[in-house]
Amino acid sequence: MLDICLLGTGGMMPLPYRWLTSMMARYNGQSILIDCGEGTQIAMKEKGWSPKPIDVICFTHFHADHISGLPGMLLTMGNAERTEPLLLVGPKGLSRVVASLRVIAPELPFVIDCLELTENEQSIAFDGFKIEAFKVNHNVPCYGYSIVIDRIGKFQVEKAVSLGIDKRYWSRLQHGEVIETSEGTFTPEMVLGEKRKGLRVTYCTDTRPTDSILQHAKEADLFICEGMYGEPDKLKKAKENKHMTFYEAAEIARKAEPERLWLTHYSPSLNRPEEYLPAARKIFPKTETCKDGKTITLLFEDET
Repeated sequence: MLDICLLGTGGMMPLPYRWLTSMMARYNGQSILIDCGEGTQIAMKEKGWSPKPIDVICFTHFHADHISGLPGMLLTMGNAERTEPLLLVGPKGLSRVVASLRVIAPELPFVIDCLELTENEQSIAFDGFKIEAFKVNHNVPCYGYSIVIDRIGKFQVEKAVSLGIDKRYWSRLQHGEVIETSEGTFTPEMVLGEKRKGLRVTYCTDTRPTDSILQHAKEADLFICEGMYGEPDKLKKAKENKHMTFYEAAEIARKAEPERLWLTHYSPSLNRPEEYLPAARKIFPKTETCKDGKTITLLFEDET
């Protein structure tokens, strides 16, 4: 299962009732943070989740409302006696930006590695999942991210037994390894059923609609997209500032057909996003407005 929490849903500035942009995912003992606006560590504490096991932090771009919480987050991790290396992922220039922010967090008990994105699309593999980064259209270099968990076919004991494969090789075959023995060569395809449906969560903020978003959100289990403006008369402003309205996000979802759409990254002037939800649902019925701390647990098909 994959846990997703929107720690903060605000854009531009934190408000007493809305922290700045951040999303956290947990899978199989590993944690991923996407964006780290001011107040993210407080939002995390309010949720009851820990920053210590975070393995990777991805940044969509380097505007303050998406990265200004990083120094405090790093210090909090250090105070939690973290020693494992931390991977940071973001657009070109990440190392320079992080070095500048670390002026106020210079001494940490763990190593920080920076991976700068240089292609329009890049995939980063981890233990059991991958993160797909894709370029979007903002007024500075900006990326969206998909967390993807692929699932191999179910191990078929009957086939393994009928082929005379020793049990000591079963686990290795399940993990995709080819086994060569004196009796012959055994491949995973010989003992695995058809590939099963995995999980996909696509996240993007601070962008105009793009084909890259549509492609990555295609049939996602959860599509999290900025809805900076809900007011119908804000389309011109959205275009000028390279943001999206509720209705543009819903239109992408209508074409991509995800299981659900979560709107986030609201303008500070948007006090009650839910007022504009009915109009967005006319475009894509499974649209939801979100508040800080909104959480979902996504299950594989055979777990439901």
